[in-house]
Amino acid sequence: MSPFRPDLVDVWIFRTAKHGPVIGFGSVPVPIDRRRGLGGAGGAGAAAPGIQGPKRGSDLAPEPPIEILLMRRAPGRILPGLWQCVSGSLEDGESVTDGALRELSEETGFGPAEIEALFDLDQVNQFHEPSVGAVVTSAIFAVRVRPGSEPVLSHEHDAMRWVSPAAAHELAIWPAYRESIRRIEENLLDADRAIWFELTLAGYRTRH
Repeated sequence: MSPFRPDLVDVWIFRTAKHGPVIGFGSVPVPIDRRRGLGGAGGAGAAAPGIQGPKRGSDLAPEPPIEILLMRRAPGRILPGLWQCVSGSLEDGESVTDGALRELSEETGFGPAEIEALFDLDQVNQFHEPSVGAVVTSAIFAVRVRPGSEPVLSHEHDAMRWVSPAAAHELAIWPAYRESIRRIEENLLDADRAIWFELTLAGYRTRH
């Protein structure tokens, strides 16, 4: 084998929406805004119905709706205004999963107390980044946090939203982002399938 280290790590965050419907794209969102706190400039409008997870058979009950956290890049950064997941560079000597968990903590405040499960999405993205004049590689992860967990906004973003998968697809600009959301819906909402993607917080597969 010839393993190589990615340049970046991305971490998608989702949670089970147990209380009320998930915010849809056509409704008034309730962002977490650093200038105004929870709720931002607007109030809660009429929310779209919750998005159910995929069924594995017609006789199965639908999975609970989920919410996906999107964060808006702050002014003064590359691509200001872009809605994204947690994303950052690996540090020297850092394992890939350690880097993913560090970036998660730095950008949202989420740590072991909030994380229910860590997943490898079996996805590695490569893209040309004009700011460095090179092709950059990113390893993609997802975490499921406990229902009701709320992020702490960092200086890297000026707003955050919990949205339905359908709304996340609408807000996601890059095709690779939409692919990550699709993989969460297809692979991580079914417990029998999700176990194959799950990692311990130390970075090892939970299923050997």
